Amino acid sequence: MVRTAQRSERGPRSSVWLEGKARGGGRGGGQPSGLDRERITEVTVRLLDAEGLDKFSMRRLAAELNVTAMSVYWYVDTKDDLLELALDAAFGELALPDPAADEDWRDQLRALAREYRALLVRHPWLSPLAGRFLNIGPNALAFSQVIQQVIRKTGLPAHGLTGAISAVFQFVYGYGTIEGHFLARVASTGLTPDEYHRAAMTEVTRSPDASEVIGESARIMEARGGDTVEEMMERDFAFALDLLVAGIEAMVARSRD
Repeated sequence: MVRTAQRSERGPRSSVWLEGKARGGGRGGGQPSGLDRERITEVTVRLLDAEGLDKFSMRRLAAELNVTAMSVYWYVDTKDDLLELALDAAFGELALPDPAADEDWRDQLRALAREYRALLVRHPWLSPLAGRFLNIGPNALAFSQVIQQVIRKTGLPAHGLTGAISAVFQFVYGYGTIEGHFLARVASTGLTPDEYHRAAMTEVTRSPDASEVIGESARIMEARGGDTVEEMMERDFAFALDLLVAGIEAMVARSRD
């Protein structure tokens, strides 16, 4: 383990991937407990899914692995190192399209957006970590590279590529984050999403200050359609994504005028 004094001399480390140790299997020589970094990362992801980011600790992880905390530190220097490894492991779940395939960029962009949304919902702890770290692990970089290649297929001028990426994937990040938090909150109540939604709407409409706004929201949701919370979320996501695709098409057309 790198001592605190040693780290302070060279300043804070920006990423585990920049230290040349992220793919290592331990410190070498007498590795304890028969562990390896892949297993530790896999269990970390499982614990984060089950208990959330706030409850995660190296001590809790060690207990799950049935080893001492010091055994875990044989493979990673800090808790942040491990969280960064778990973050990239989650990005490895994404099914990425082949940008070189004879497929329309719109379909590929929608596929990427849906994959990312599902990942954020599946792992609610991912969104705060994606904002904390540099996201330069191999799986995150592969995701970014495919996004860039698909966006280039749109025909947008070079100066508009990063804006298009931001528009689509910051939208997905926000949508998936809120959806994931909503479903986690629902799960903690023991209700289904539909039961929770009905109960919440009933409670909120009892407040005179909120009733007018909630009533208008209810009319908007009714016009949007969808019998279940899942259907409503899916329709909103699909429509918003269509708006973004249409915006990219409009900007491509404008650039050619």
